[in-house]
Amino acid sequence: MPPKRRDPAAVAAAVEVVLVALENGTPPPRADLALAVRGLADQLAAAAPGRHVEVRIPPYAAVQCVAGPRHTRGTPPNVVEADPVAFVQLCRGRLAWADAVRDGRVRTWGDRADLSAWLPLVEPL
Repeated sequence: MPPKRRDPAAVAAAVEVVLVALENGTPPPRADLALAVRGLADQLAAAAPGRHVEVRIPPYAAVQCVAGPRHTRGTPPNVVEADPVAFVQLCRGRLAWADAVRDGRVRTWGDRADLSAWLPLVEPL
């Protein structure tokens, strides 16, 4: 894992840049969005260890998490695919899981592809 992804301060700073840009109605800088998504994806995998659900945030990250039977080949039975901005907002408590699924910013496949028990990762501001 690259050093910045392991640095909580660097990830937190990138998350803050992304959230401020969104509040100002501007697109977040790509490098900050990438670091925020990758760092938060790693934090999610640590908070919900396992290999039962694959979480995809294209084009920046994909991690496996949640305890349960693990898949070994092909498409995993439980997949969550999120828009990068929505993923950051979910992780920071700025977006509710149900709202993100309802409006299509998060798509799920499988009976255990609900991450609402682990999100937000940090206290909402």
